[in-house]
Amino acid sequence: MTDERRQSILEHLEEFRWRIVKSAIALVITSIVAFIFRDWILDVLVQPYRDIGGDGELIALKPTEAFGSAMRLAFFGGLLLASPVLLYQLWGFINPALSKTERRWTIPIVGALVVLFVGGVLFAYWVLPRGLEFFASVLDVEFRLQITEYLKFVTLFLLVFGLSFEFPVFLYAAAAAGIVSSEKLAGGRRWAVTIIVIVAAVVTPTGDPYTLLLLSVPLYLLYEITIWLIRWTLRK
Repeated sequence: MTDERRQSILEHLEEFRWRIVKSAIALVITSIVAFIFRDWILDVLVQPYRDIGGDGELIALKPTEAFGSAMRLAFFGGLLLASPVLLYQLWGFINPALSKTERRWTIPIVGALVVLFVGGVLFAYWVLPRGLEFFASVLDVEFRLQITEYLKFVTLFLLVFGLSFEFPVFLYAAAAAGIVSSEKLAGGRRWAVTIIVIVAAVVTPTGDPYTLLLLSVPLYLLYEITIWLIRWTLRK
């Protein structure tokens, strides 16, 4: 390996290290902010439970459970607040490998990633009461929830939807790079439906048919919207 090649790899690793450091700093700061507002975040996350008729009172069965739940709330809130910075750092690491023309897409792509992530989280929050109602109706039992299990379920539910909603950006980027076209994507609708359903089945935190449907339908609609955007903006 030449010295120039070795130096290039070391520079790339150094760049990666600093991207991680910046992301970590942003996440720590936003997590501290979220910890300060942990009671408000908890109230927001518990609201879907109240919407289905629950009293909103979550129970803790261990002495350290409340503290652990507060840390989970801080991390979850910090992750949401830091998402623009994290996505920008991720794209910034990829950016040097792109051409000058492709780099012009940095701001729009990062913006689209943030909007889709937040949109996915908000959509998940909107359908969450329906999911909880479905689970509560399976058996005729008193529906009392443990705070740790509830927060694990809710935060994972929201994050899965948020991350899943990101895939149109990667399809669009692939089309911009000439890897796929709107015609190919339109012709592969059957495969797209199959893949979407499989992925939704794997990533959904519950694995039940109701949640699978709630995730699969909007993902397929985003697939169709992406085809339209590629056709009308990239002319491909």
